[in-house]
Amino acid sequence: MKETDILIIGAGPCGLFTVFEAGLLKLKCHLLDSLPQAGGQLSEIYPKKPIYDIPGYPSVLAQELVDKLMEQIEPFKPEFTLGERAEAIEQMEDKRYKVTTSRGSVIVASVIAIAGGLGSFEPRKPPISNIADFEDKGVEYIIKDPELYRDKRVVIAGGGDSALDWTIFLADVASEITLVHRRQSFRGALDSVEKVMELHESGKIKLATDAQVVGLNGKERLNEVVIKHKTEGEIVKSTDHFVPLFGLSPKLGPIADWGLNVDKNAIEVNTLDYSTNVPGIYAVGDINTYPGKLKLILCGFHEGTMMVQSAFKYIYPDKKLSFKYTTVTGVSGFEG
Repeated sequence: MKETDILIIGAGPCGLFTVFEAGLLKLKCHLLDSLPQAGGQLSEIYPKKPIYDIPGYPSVLAQELVDKLMEQIEPFKPEFTLGERAEAIEQMEDKRYKVTTSRGSVIVASVIAIAGGLGSFEPRKPPISNIADFEDKGVEYIIKDPELYRDKRVVIAGGGDSALDWTIFLADVASEITLVHRRQSFRGALDSVEKVMELHESGKIKLATDAQVVGLNGKERLNEVVIKHKTEGEIVKSTDHFVPLFGLSPKLGPIADWGLNVDKNAIEVNTLDYSTNVPGIYAVGDINTYPGKLKLILCGFHEGTMMVQSAFKYIYPDKKLSFKYTTVTGVSGFEG
């Protein structure tokens, strides 16, 4: 059995940064994640994808950000339990929580911070009857290594940020990129939409709107997609890879049975301190919801920062919290 001040469920970027903020208050953290490594979706899904909205980094690769966060929290010596999912929770007589994992590990904590991103997730697949036949044979739902597409013909489907961002990135990697979207307007960031349009106008990518991929052809591997246009009908296009990026279908898993207020697979929180309806349990990052919620890493960092201030008062109600700027040398063992 492990004991800690804060059990952070989810070792993604928000969970990792929460360790840093807790460490400044001399609160010990233990991180629990169902994935076999820290980093969450950044490491598991798109480690080599560039991220543009982290302060101080005009551009940083997802895995590089994870590495920097791990370096940042190293002085506070957090413990990790990886490859195990939070299953059962029980409040003990001393008001602390005992969490049991899918492999029987037991972690006791004064406070729980759920930072599980989207929770358990699986990619949303397009309704193509034989798509399973080509999975890992030309069909990928997640881009982990862009080099897989070096000098290849690639068809990407989707209209959100992920589809736009990867179209932009792979324009300089693949021999041919085609972006297919069932509508004319996109859901992603305006800046990304403008870049995609510029790439299309310059001839660096092909763009098919009011269209969708309805069929896949090939023997041992994918070699063709069937694209159905709203006005032009069906067109067969040769390709090496088809990457449908329609997002992830989130599931809270066992956490959904913990008595928390949940709205559409997201945990409702109070924006004062990101506490849930259960005392001593908080939720930060993509897994929470509140009016005006933005699912950005930047916002999750803020939520974790505010949460640990409240967690300190919850754990030590009789202690006065004295928080110093991190530029002060020797703040809680941190050399700023």
